[in-house]
Amino acid sequence: MKTVGELINSKGLAKISMITCYDYSTAKIIKDTQVDIVLVGDSLGMVVYGYSSTLQVEMEQMVFHTEAVYRGLEGQKLLVSDLPFLSYQASTRDAVLNAGRLLKAGANIVKLEGGKRVIDKVKAIVDADIPVMGHLGLTPQSINLTGGYKLQAKDEESIEKLFEDAFALQNEGVVALVLELVPEEVAKKLTEELRIPTIGIGSGRFCDGQVLVINDMLGMFKDFSPKHTKKYSNLSEVIFSSVSEYVNDVRNGTFPGEENVFHLKKEIDFERMLKGKKFYKL
Repeated sequence: MKTVGELINSKGLAKISMITCYDYSTAKIIKDTQVDIVLVGDSLGMVVYGYSSTLQVEMEQMVFHTEAVYRGLEGQKLLVSDLPFLSYQASTRDAVLNAGRLLKAGANIVKLEGGKRVIDKVKAIVDADIPVMGHLGLTPQSINLTGGYKLQAKDEESIEKLFEDAFALQNEGVVALVLELVPEEVAKKLTEELRIPTIGIGSGRFCDGQVLVINDMLGMFKDFSPKHTKKYSNLSEVIFSSVSEYVNDVRNGTFPGEENVFHLKKEIDFERMLKGKKFYKL
């Protein structure tokens, strides 16, 4: 999937796969996979920078990482980038200018959190011909209001609000909608009612697609495995084992080996060259 049009037209067809990515070398690998969409998420604040939440992520960081991933993907994947906290909430001007910065950095689509409360910002960005992906359910940038990383839309009032927000976003022209930590039954019904594709994370099996944080699905954190994530690798163990083996090789002198070193050409008589030379320590 390389274009926004392909994403819009994918509703009801093959399931959409989306994965996060934050750096050039990982993007180079992802480029050759069959994944549909790559997301430079503000989750980088937690998995790359070690912040306690996404609230500390700055716009400059999102631009920097979007540029890196864009170079790695070489235009082979649809690229989405998050608008971080306070990059769009204060004014429509901020929203449009910062969304434009992400497009200039290589993103095809910008993603932002919230429904009706940010609808004026969504409209302004869409009116500037910048594709927008919505994000409802658990919205990590609102963590101080939601009271933690927990299931959303659990009662009649919150379910109604979710639906109202989703349709408000659709009506303003968002091209897709991420649903995070929403009960499967609710996400299924909303997916059926919306014209735009839904992409779930912890929202059950019936969304039009799924998204995972790459660090979670690769098992980069051995002490963190949320219920909604499936570990496809245990890279924390692989990295630990590889680094430990490297340290042992250095200490016992088996690295570098003959295959890892460089030699002078045979015609250079290094010993003769050294004769009569004086070297002084500075």
